[in-house]
Amino acid sequence: MKILQPTDVAIRLAAQALQNGELIGLPTETVYGIGASALDPVAIRKTFELKRRPAENPLIVHVTSIEAASNLVSSIPDAARKLAKAFWPGPMTLVLPKSQLVPDEATAGLSTVAIRVPMSPVALAILAEAGIPVTAPSANMFMSLSPTQAANIAPEILSGLACVIDGGTCQYGVESTVIDCTGPELSILRPGAITRDLIRTLTGLTVASPPLQERRSPGMYRRHYAPRTPMRLVEKLGPFDSGIGFSEPQSKYQFQMPIEPAEYAKGLYSTLYALDQMARLEILIESPPDDEEWEAVWDRLRKATGQ
Repeated sequence: MKILQPTDVAIRLAAQALQNGELIGLPTETVYGIGASALDPVAIRKTFELKRRPAENPLIVHVTSIEAASNLVSSIPDAARKLAKAFWPGPMTLVLPKSQLVPDEATAGLSTVAIRVPMSPVALAILAEAGIPVTAPSANMFMSLSPTQAANIAPEILSGLACVIDGGTCQYGVESTVIDCTGPELSILRPGAITRDLIRTLTGLTVASPPLQERRSPGMYRRHYAPRTPMRLVEKLGPFDSGIGFSEPQSKYQFQMPIEPAEYAKGLYSTLYALDQMARLEILIESPPDDEEWEAVWDRLRKATGQ
């Protein structure tokens, strides 16, 4: 009963659960999330408790359109409108000045709110049926691997959800790009599929990276997105190592990854999940190319290894 196919009945059931202050599991194009009404402080607090997530870590609010976001913010700068027009629906989150409608619980007491319009048709159907904005942090325990398939949601998370709607494997496989649009220049708070170059080209603005201490969005802790098994970056896998590389696997404990960064990102969490189930002493990761196209992958690898 917990994991349901995305039928009209299941979507109505999920929407009703949200309206009633319950938590659900929903697919997005990035990772699976824990959905709660973004206007219900009690439901939001349940999310933090279930994930064991620090209350200082703000959530992303999911809506169906930029028009639906307008009541949740006090202003939308021109650069943010350009970005929203180009990349929503899609794997991009904008940090904007919040309105009084948004509870402090959703924003960790900040004067800003992180908002996005997901691309997943299942997520959009649930949002439209519920008729409310929805917070949806990744459906994992705090700092653990984010699930990109419904079957990979941990039992301790499942136990706190009214249901999970199965939308299949997530299209992008890593969390959204988060862009702070509240300053004189744009800042990437978390890299993702919408790259620094795409943002620069579209807006013509400088795109900075803030220090980790400024937690204005999710994903800004030094350690995050990590399997239970310790991870380490290496130049090359040896024949007896378990881990991820770019060459032909030398054992069942090795996985060959694509050399294209978007495809690598799509399979990263699911591959780490598979390795984590093998109960090896260590997971070794061959270092990918060190260029801007790989920024989101490097961000996740560095955080998973605590570097």
